[in-house]
Amino acid sequence: MTLDRAVLAFAGVMVLLSVALTWLVSPWWMLFTAFIGLNLLQSAFTGFCPAATIFKMLGVKPGTAYN
Repeated sequence: MTLDRAVLAFAGVMVLLSVALTWLVSPWWMLFTAFIGLNLLQSAFTGFCPAATIFKMLGVKPGTAYN
């Protein structure tokens, strides 16, 4: 798995987790969903992604988007 796919998979898991927490716990978890969306947007424009940095430190091989 490349770094790009790992970041996309992680973002998907986080969105699904936030939806489940919203459904099961509290509507306030929608703020977590909004945070994820904002992080994805800033990553698209700046090229910086905290998750990519962490995955890179863990040894995930680089892809094309995050070098």
